[in-house]
Amino acid sequence: MKSRLVASAALSALVLLGATGCTFITPQSTKIEYPASDGVNISDADGPIDVRNVLVIATEDGSIGNLIAAVVNPTEESETLTITVGDLDPLTVTVPAGGRVSLGADEEPLRIDGLDTKPGATVEMHFQSGDSTGVKAEVPVLDGSLPYYADLVPSEKASTPTPLPTDTAAPAPSN
Repeated sequence: MKSRLVASAALSALVLLGATGCTFITPQSTKIEYPASDGVNISDADGPIDVRNVLVIATEDGSIGNLIAAVVNPTEESETLTITVGDLDPLTVTVPAGGRVSLGADEEPLRIDGLDTKPGATVEMHFQSGDSTGVKAEVPVLDGSLPYYADLVPSEKASTPTPLPTDTAAPAPSN
């Protein structure tokens, strides 16, 4: 009877060990940090601003793109983020103290003319804020094939501001 009890306990221990043994050799994916979206997260160790879920939605030929991102400023002062794509003119975003700017959601996305990167690739960008030297990152370039990105594809023509109304002369009275 005693040997049955010992055998039963040993079998239970083996089953328990077999059921939980995977955690000793397999890393838990919930402990791995990664962006839970299509974009990437950029943190400049020396700069005050963080950029979350940054990606570019481009035209089919990759010549024009819209920069989509959430830019966060945890400091108590307004900060400016400068984004450089290759030799193109830098893009700037001013973020209020303790605030967030959502490019592509609450705010218009930043337009990148002369992108020269087709959807499906990545583009190297340089992000700089405050007195930091900045950080380079590979940012994914996507198209509008997914429904939630369809409205963010840039138009071929740059938007032009609506002209302001001008004063017109009153018509002359007729006799």
